[in-house]
Amino acid sequence: MIRILSIVFFVSTLLISCKTQKENNPSEIKIPKKPNILWLVTEDMGAYIPPFGDTTVETPNLSRLAKEGVIYPNLYSTSGVCAPSRAAIATGMYPSSIGANHMRVNSNMKQTGLKAYESVPPSEVKMISELLRMNGYYCSNNYKEDYQFRAPVTAWDESSPYAHWRNRKKDQPFYAVFNFTETHESGLFEPYGFRNIETRHYYEGDTTYVWKQNGLPDAKNRFSEEDTPKHLPKNTKFNIPPYLPDTKEVRNDMWKLYNNIAEMDKQVGAVLKQLEEDGLLENTIIFFYGDHGGPLPREKRLIYDSGLNTPMIIRFPYQKNAGTKDNQLISFVDFAPTLLSLIGVEPPKYMQGKAFLGKYKSEKERKYIHAAADRFDEVTDVIRAVRDSQFKYIRNYRPEQGYYLPLAYREKIPSMQELLRLRDEGKLNDVQMQWFRDHKPKEELFDCKEDPFELVNLADKPEYNQKLQELSKEMDRWLTTIHDDPNLPEEKLIEKLWNGKENQPVTATPKITTLNNKVILNCKTKGASIGYKIKEANGIYPKSWTVYQEAFTLPKNSTLLVKAHRIGFKASKTVEEKEVNLK
Repeated sequence: MIRILSIVFFVSTLLISCKTQKENNPSEIKIPKKPNILWLVTEDMGAYIPPFGDTTVETPNLSRLAKEGVIYPNLYSTSGVCAPSRAAIATGMYPSSIGANHMRVNSNMKQTGLKAYESVPPSEVKMISELLRMNGYYCSNNYKEDYQFRAPVTAWDESSPYAHWRNRKKDQPFYAVFNFTETHESGLFEPYGFRNIETRHYYEGDTTYVWKQNGLPDAKNRFSEEDTPKHLPKNTKFNIPPYLPDTKEVRNDMWKLYNNIAEMDKQVGAVLKQLEEDGLLENTIIFFYGDHGGPLPREKRLIYDSGLNTPMIIRFPYQKNAGTKDNQLISFVDFAPTLLSLIGVEPPKYMQGKAFLGKYKSEKERKYIHAAADRFDEVTDVIRAVRDSQFKYIRNYRPEQGYYLPLAYREKIPSMQELLRLRDEGKLNDVQMQWFRDHKPKEELFDCKEDPFELVNLADKPEYNQKLQELSKEMDRWLTTIHDDPNLPEEKLIEKLWNGKENQPVTATPKITTLNNKVILNCKTKGASIGYKIKEANGIYPKSWTVYQEAFTLPKNSTLLVKAHRIGFKASKTVEEKEVNLK
């Protein structure tokens, strides 16, 4: 009996050992063919967290994610602000190639004197979420969009404060996006504080949740600063970047910045807890990243690294490659092709990015990243940038303009007000005054390793001429390839997007026909996405629109709802056809 028990114990130990080795050996781990994909997206986020070397505030959930995943320190947005960058993420296209490079094109246009418009990508371009839906994924967005165009009804299964993977069909793979606005630039304004609506991340999927009933103040959806959850002592010593003065106002903004990050980390933890509770952790690829660089003055909107560089963490099933770092250059335009590559779908040729993971991973790593800065709300500049692993080249198309342009939204930040006060009093040092120069050089070159704050322009140094020429040539190639004309005035851009017409084009009304007992949907507008709903037995339409891909059958005497939408156009009229009889 003892011998038998010993053999059983030995075999059991061996099996457990084999399983453990498989889980810890990346070569033995296979990512599911259709993995779930969870995106955790925060706003205005530089490398301010411990996994990337900044230990000012603890982020236990992000630190755990990094310990179990891979960190990517060289991710760059295509713009120093959110909407153009989100256009790149959604389409895999550079914003300046599709008319998405100016901030806020479809709202708040009175201050520009221009018509509101939307980015108009080529007709074949679809949102990445729609492409995933076409491949069987349940796609939810919670809840910010902001793409420089209105998302077609086919883009998401749901996009709302209650959107969640829990609303999908049983065992359906999902692509779920959660946006965390706690770290946004506006979190530095007064009134300041923990945003009431952000508590939704603790109650995901609970559509009965009401803010006020949970004992939280709801006036303007904010606490006062005194009532804000505090994760960091006010007297913390901060590493203030050299372009900002060390004053009480700046230190207080730094406190807000880090305090908001800690609150965001708690929200990330709440979502990850839901994933674990649902038993989905090990068949889900988790991405965490920011929508561009930091929120402080001389960070957001600029195309220095402080405005473009944002940290990324990816956790793979069974902690594949856990605790490692991947130093390759990655651009936001790479996200869309990478998502398709991860689910085994070849990215379409129109996408301008490179897949950096998955079946269709690019054979060569990216050598350069590219970025653009144009109009931001009421102020306009024209700047382009290209960066390799060490050097950044910037071309200023309006050198006669200063760097700093008075932007009302940014001037709500106390540290911005402090900068302006000290500038007017002549109390800023030479480094801090750089941003306030009344003109710019036509070309700039920075060694981002030796000079991470990009303060020393090397463009006129003979020993750097070869690098200058290399990056200048690369910029010319990029501009030509993506058909970016930096000198094109915005009113001319609108004219180009609308093919010379006075008003925004409208998607044609879709047509419903039947043939061989199947329904066929058509739209004359080239590239339009078509969505449809079939009225259910209870007389109610389903919440989400099905993406039309091919002819389909209907139950007898069904009622059908159809809508078409090409990105950048106005959506079509909604067509309702009652008692569709198949022929």
